[in-house]
Amino acid sequence: MEGFLHIVTYVALAAVAIVLVLGIINMMRGTSPSRSQTLMRWRVILQFVALVVMMTALYLASRH
Repeated sequence: MEGFLHIVTYVALAAVAIVLVLGIINMMRGTSPSRSQTLMRWRVILQFVALVVMMTALYLASRH
């Protein structure tokens, strides 16, 4: 179970990083502001998911 949570943690962090980079690229190009807002919302949601996964992994690791 811990190995699975480690993999999910890395996937969640990678997703946050990808959305962050896409948002930065979108802002540098100066294109659609609504797309920037959408990417920001996705980044916040993905950060929350990553935090929940990491806290779950830490909780399960401390129980052993």
